[in-house]
Amino acid sequence: MSDTKLSVVRKSIRPQAGDSWATIADRELPKLKTEDGVSSLQSWNLHVYMRAPAPEGSPRAGNPILPSDVIFIEPPMAAA
Repeated sequence: MSDTKLSVVRKSIRPQAGDSWATIADRELPKLKTEDGVSSLQSWNLHVYMRAPAPEGSPRAGNPILPSDVIFIEPPMAAA
């Protein structure tokens, strides 16, 4: 692998307070329908999507996205 390939960075964001898959999809992938954007985001961010759910009644219940997460907003780059 050459050094030039290491300098390419996949686009990502840090979630805003109260962000959900739908709000991120609407903001970052406006050309897609919300449900298509959500599906894409979840497939690109399995590290968040597959996280164990928060306990019922906790501040994070119902939303797996944390403000400290890195959310990729584009698919993985294909190997050359």
